[in-house]
Amino acid sequence: MSRKLTDLRQLGNTSLKLNALGLGCAAMAGNHRPVSNHDIRNALTSGLDAGITFVDTAPFYGFGRSEHFVGAAIRNRENIVLSTKAGRVLKKEPIPADLQADWPGSFPFNPVYDYTYDGVMRSYEDSMQRMGIDKIDVLLLHDIGEMQHGPELNKRLFADAMSGGYKALDELRSSGEIQAIGLGVNEREVCIAAMEHGHWDTFLLAGRYTLLEQTPLHDLMPACEKAGTGIILGGPYNSGLLAGGDTWNYAKAPDDVVAKTKAIAKVCESHGVPLPAAALQFPLGHPIVASVIPGARSRAEMEQNIAWFEMEIPASLWSDLQNENLMDKQVPLPA
Repeated sequence: MSRKLTDLRQLGNTSLKLNALGLGCAAMAGNHRPVSNHDIRNALTSGLDAGITFVDTAPFYGFGRSEHFVGAAIRNRENIVLSTKAGRVLKKEPIPADLQADWPGSFPFNPVYDYTYDGVMRSYEDSMQRMGIDKIDVLLLHDIGEMQHGPELNKRLFADAMSGGYKALDELRSSGEIQAIGLGVNEREVCIAAMEHGHWDTFLLAGRYTLLEQTPLHDLMPACEKAGTGIILGGPYNSGLLAGGDTWNYAKAPDDVVAKTKAIAKVCESHGVPLPAAALQFPLGHPIVASVIPGARSRAEMEQNIAWFEMEIPASLWSDLQNENLMDKQVPLPA
């Protein structure tokens, strides 16, 4: 059965309905590769014109560049569900050279971590002003976790996020200003830890429930099902490896991961299915995954993502991957 771009799925226990294929706006802001303003606009408008109404961005992406272009693209459109993030405040001060190099073409602001109550409120207001809008639907605390900060610094930042940061999000949700709150992270462990500190509507989890790895299946996802917390799946290509690149977790992929990827690709090829199409559709087999949000740097990449998403994939592909021990045998398989 092929999927339709207009298919909608409920986000946890909220009233929000998201496209199963959403529009991720990190890569288009120049993450590790220059992207022209022309290509950013075309990536956004081609996705929106095709019928995608769920858009995810963040202040960190291009240090305001992503939100700037997202705002211009969605401002006069209806029925958009907008997700952005908090946890960094953009300041007019020198940017560390290594960080600047990671975001060519970025705006001239330094992203400074701030998960406090005041920091989250300032980020929320700055995002609306940056985008020229008066409503954000989903607000996520961005990039918490030991992989991001190291064990010692993360202890302090996590404490800020679970106290002041959560208080700010909960107030915005309770007042009706936003519809859903959560985390936008690369680590399942921090999501599990956060569930002890409040009620979260969603976790945007990047790269952790993919064709290459399904570790959240046995701890985070059952906990989310019980709590009514939906998952938005970022990084379905594991930062590029499952789409023909050589990076995994934003670095050069180790040999064992490359070998597993080649084995998965061989099974896909035997069914006449491109590896990226299988990678894009796989996470949607789990009922709590509301949306998968790959990035696109151009109109061509956006159109390719849509084509992979709509491609019909035989059920035998998934069962073959399980039979060859390339996929957890307990994963819910896509219909």
